[in-house]
Amino acid sequence: MTIINEKFTVHTKGNTQIIDITQNVQNSVYLHNLQNAVVHVYVAGSTVSITNIEYEPGLLKDLPEALDKIASVNSNYHHDDTWHDGNGYAHIRASVVGNSTMVPLIDGALQLGQWQQIVLIDFDNKARTRTVYVQIVY
Repeated sequence: MTIINEKFTVHTKGNTQIIDITQNVQNSVYLHNLQNAVVHVYVAGSTVSITNIEYEPGLLKDLPEALDKIASVNSNYHHDDTWHDGNGYAHIRASVVGNSTMVPLIDGALQLGQWQQIVLIDFDNKARTRTVYVQIVY
C-alpha cells in the first residue's frame, strides 16, 4: 500500500459559504497518473465541513436553510457562553455534516456522479483560510 498526501488552501467568507472544490481535488489526484485508488478528502477545523452535493443554485439555498433548522444562528449555545465567539451553531453544523468524504478512483477517473461535486462548507462567522488534505491510497 502506498499513500500520497496533497493539500491546498481555500479562502472563505464563512457564514455557511459553500465552495465547489472538485477541480482542486481532481488536480491533486490526476497529478499522479494513477489508475485505481481510494481518495480521502479531509478539512481541518471544527467549524468547517466537506461533503458531496449537486452544486446548483437551488441546493445552495436549500442546504443552509435545512441546517438552520438543525442549528439556528439565533439559538443560544453553551459554547458561546464559554468562549463568547458567537459560533456555537457552526460547531454543531460541522459535526452534523462531517469533515471528510471518500471517492474511489477507478480506471484513472474519480467516480463522482454526473451531478455530484465535492464541496467545502465554512460555517464559521468570519472569513477563514482552510487547509484541505487529499490523501490517496493505492
